[in-house]
Amino acid sequence: MNIVDIITKKKNKESLTDEEIKYVVNGFVSGEIKDYQMSALLMAIVLNDMNDDEVISLTKYMINSGSKIDLSNLTNVVDKHSTGGVGDKTTLIIAPIVSSCGCKVAKMSGRGLGFTGGTIDKLESIPGFEVNLSKEKFIEEIKTIGMAITSQTESVAIADKKIYALRDVTGTTESIPLIASSIMSKKVASGSPNLVLDIKIGDGALMKNLDDGRRLANLMIKIGKQNNMNIICLLTNMNIPLGNNIGNSLEVLEAIEVLYYNKESNLYNLCIELSSNMVSLGLNITYDEAKEKVLDSLKSKKAYSKLLEFIKYQNGDITKLPKSKNTYEVKSSKEGYLSNLYSLELAKLSMNLGAGRQNKEDKLDYSAGIIINKNINDKVEIGDTILTLYSNKDFPSIEEDKLFTVSTTPIDSYDLIYEVIK
Repeated sequence: MNIVDIITKKKNKESLTDEEIKYVVNGFVSGEIKDYQMSALLMAIVLNDMNDDEVISLTKYMINSGSKIDLSNLTNVVDKHSTGGVGDKTTLIIAPIVSSCGCKVAKMSGRGLGFTGGTIDKLESIPGFEVNLSKEKFIEEIKTIGMAITSQTESVAIADKKIYALRDVTGTTESIPLIASSIMSKKVASGSPNLVLDIKIGDGALMKNLDDGRRLANLMIKIGKQNNMNIICLLTNMNIPLGNNIGNSLEVLEAIEVLYYNKESNLYNLCIELSSNMVSLGLNITYDEAKEKVLDSLKSKKAYSKLLEFIKYQNGDITKLPKSKNTYEVKSSKEGYLSNLYSLELAKLSMNLGAGRQNKEDKLDYSAGIIINKNINDKVEIGDTILTLYSNKDFPSIEEDKLFTVSTTPIDSYDLIYEVIK
């Protein structure tokens, strides 16, 4: 078997066999297949797609490339994954909520894929926080405090870890087969029998439309069923940023504020929905019963206390979040109502400030990012600050019209959740 022949086959829009996919995954892990060869195949997959059987084979061999975490001795275990978006810090909010409701949250997370940092990048912005847990420490923490979040261990889904890093820097992130196999290989290997998926749809997400979101959801549910997992998928809006803070330490700060103050926002409301579905799966109770538990956890500050307990357990010091030397206010030149925030442009700006990676070796500025000072449909006067930028670099030139729109009248309300697929 030859990697060049396999690349050519996919380039010509032909389906790969189970044996060919096994050869690719094992060869890339062993080093026989080089980065540049795998990059060519990934691009061919992005351009020419894969059928369900190919994706199921790819996921299977990515799972088999490493070891699995055995959580069978734990009860009420549930996991969550988001396909990522601008300002998406939901894991930092949801995991403490769900854990404080009596579930055990076993979460293996990744670094940034694209313009903004991932959950592990956000947690690493907390000084001292330990993100690389051994399997033994991961399980012990779940037993002890009811939750744990770790980066992908060296031994779990090894192929995914290598492919994930390559996709980030080769323009091959936006592929339904590659997204599905990456997520589900980690999730199956992580050991949780229950999973809630938040599939982002829109300008600031990998999935740009509902049809693609539905395909991804149904594909991951299909993979999950083959691996005895219970899965619920929510298709959610990512045409505007989630919450008000973009950037690693800034998003940690916002997560703390959401859990402490319970201020209603698109972020707060989405976290309630995701948490309720997780608790419903984890405890095998109705959605309404689960939501009651979630709201009680928030109002009683149990979830807030659980977040602090979790950060302390993994050696983080929340009092020492990094701060940028420089700030810059982007002010409105118009009067009216804030009618749009352009997620993708804000994500690119955040990366240029230092909050995201262009290359896999890039070092993040954990303090860099953006705070959105106005929400959709807020009244805006000339000279009002719409965005505050944070960076240790010099600030780039700003084109206001690319980042937000101020209109003469408010807009109609927008959907936060499009569909729930089971």
